[in-house]
Amino acid sequence: FQIIGDPLADQFVLLGMLIEKMRRSLAVIHIRDTDLGLQIIDDTVRGRIEWDGSDDSRMPCVVIDGRRVEWDELGHMLMTFEGWQFKLEVHDPSDEM
Repeated sequence: FQIIGDPLADQFVLLGMLIEKMRRSLAVIHIRDTDLGLQIIDDTVRGRIEWDGSDDSRMPCVVIDGRRVEWDELGHMLMTFEGWQFKLEVHDPSDEM
């Protein structure tokens, strides 16, 4: 999590803003475990793109609800929505989503 603020501002105010941003983000759940594996709860999923950690791979993984989700797992979750349209938006970490 990060915020952008005036470096000369009261640091406790900025810290409070960061904590509130973290609370809002962590209060929303996007995926859950089911008998069929991870499933998307609603029609919106928010997370963070990360490197999969393999030196010989160029595949990303994502972190959703604090859980690492491999690219193929994300694809499996998306199959629930086969035939639907989607919109992929990428935001700077300091942006409010």
